[in-house]
Amino acid sequence: MRPFEGIRIIDITHVLAGPFAAYQLGLLGAEVIKVEPPGDPDQSRDSGPDLALNRAGMGSYFLTQGSNKRAITLDLKQEAGREVLRRMVAEADVLVENFRPGAFEALGLGWEALSALNPRLIYCSISAFGQQGPRGGQTAYDHVIQATSGIMAVTGTPEVNPIKFGAPAIDYATGTMGAFALSAALFQRERTGKGQRIDLAMLDVALMMQASHVTAYLASGKAAKPSGNKHAHATNSAYATKDGMVMLGASNLRQQKRLWAALGRPEMAKADNEQRLADRDHEEAVLAEIMLTRTADEWEEYLQARHVPAARVRRTEEALADPHLRSRGLLHRFEAGAPGVPNPFGVPVAAFTLAHGGPRVDSPPPRLGQHTDAVLAELGYSAAEIAALRAQGAV
Repeated sequence: MRPFEGIRIIDITHVLAGPFAAYQLGLLGAEVIKVEPPGDPDQSRDSGPDLALNRAGMGSYFLTQGSNKRAITLDLKQEAGREVLRRMVAEADVLVENFRPGAFEALGLGWEALSALNPRLIYCSISAFGQQGPRGGQTAYDHVIQATSGIMAVTGTPEVNPIKFGAPAIDYATGTMGAFALSAALFQRERTGKGQRIDLAMLDVALMMQASHVTAYLASGKAAKPSGNKHAHATNSAYATKDGMVMLGASNLRQQKRLWAALGRPEMAKADNEQRLADRDHEEAVLAEIMLTRTADEWEEYLQARHVPAARVRRTEEALADPHLRSRGLLHRFEAGAPGVPNPFGVPVAAFTLAHGGPRVDSPPPRLGQHTDAVLAELGYSAAEIAALRAQGAV
């Protein structure tokens, strides 16, 4: 039995962060029903490098967190659509939404209204800046939050900055934080029987991703600066080799001692971190010369065998080809494709395993509204009522 079997989640989210939060619980057994407007599907369905998939409404951005979900269409601007949602809420455990703050309240679907229908409901709102505060009504995406939060300003080199991350890390960190918050709320409900309101802001998550920088500034008034591939310690930085870059990770005193011994320069090891900082430029010059004597792969193998963290800087395709990933079960491959996806493809699952009842992909990402009739029938709607809802565009 997986942790969230028997839990029903209404996923009224779009793009990446909200859908990823629901996806993570779906991997752990929750029943997830994805709700989209009939004429305005999740924009991730039209996002990704494969234009044919985008045109089919099955873009790779959607495929990433679409598995283990059933999909229905509802027009929440119509009372008939809102009534369907109320029936769903009466039987649900969780509702997740990531629309502009106040939008659901304006529709009569806010926390207070829906918790009155179901006091055990856990209502999670994900937004750019939170539900209140001076920025509460503003909207943003991952890269806008990177700019707002200071992450862009500390990314890059001293000469070339600011630079945004190469991946939508804020979105996925927010989704992961959302899954954590939902898990905590579900556990709390087991003890108290009460529902919960979760207010999750992408900006807050972005600052949490810089927690040590935040603390350093608050404690010393010294803000982080872009340092590129250089760390405060030379033995913890990246260097050119014969054929590429290698990232050294000799971070603590024991590791830097092992590194210098492995390089035949034991006299370079320092007794404390202040000595390392004082001699940084000299250490960097020595390492830069030594690293050019082997290939990146050779250095990785040599140093890892001596318990010194080090890695060749890899491209995405190289990282995914690593045999180690197969041993982790990180990726699920749909060998037969999926509805609207003719070719095989793979998706990330979860970043952890469990001894039993762990995360698992059971079903492929659904087409827009694929399960509308089935879900409505489960709610007690007759075939004639479903047809009427469809005729008026409510579903």
